[in-house]
Amino acid sequence: AAGAPACERAPGLARRMACFVYEGMLLFGLGLIPGALGAIYMAASGHNPTPASDSVLRIFTLAAFGIYFVWFWSQRGQTLPMQTWHIRVVGPDGAPPRPARALARFAAACLWFAPASVLAALSGWTRWQGLAAVAGGIVAWALLALMHPQRQFWHDAIAGTRLLAAQPPRPR
Repeated sequence: AAGAPACERAPGLARRMACFVYEGMLLFGLGLIPGALGAIYMAASGHNPTPASDSVLRIFTLAAFGIYFVWFWSQRGQTLPMQTWHIRVVGPDGAPPRPARALARFAAACLWFAPASVLAALSGWTRWQGLAAVAGGIVAWALLALMHPQRQFWHDAIAGTRLLAAQPPRPR
């Protein structure tokens, strides 16, 4: 609701991480769309995949993820997993963040993955080593929330948003 106190603590870390896992499952499905379109294009055009086409596919997938999050956060303050786990994201005024702030939150949320992904790429690690690095980065980023005064994730602090417990709808 508008005017929610800025000092309100975030929902528990376990609940937020359960929402994170659910979100990951949905993103896996969403990520299949650009992959399928890319495979259809490659098959129809007779082109062979190249490192450049792999990079383009990753960029399209990241853009699809960005559109998904920015739209849900700015329109409703919640994605489907956030609704399930009764979590909502709000801006400084207590309302769902405006699209620009939601985009800033998405960009800052890339800190969950980007440092470990870049380190793995620059180090020439295998996919499994890179995945382990990303998993370690996720755990570290999640635990850093315990150092925030209101237990918010740091990408929320960067973007000027915060997570709040959403009250489930009352039965009629």
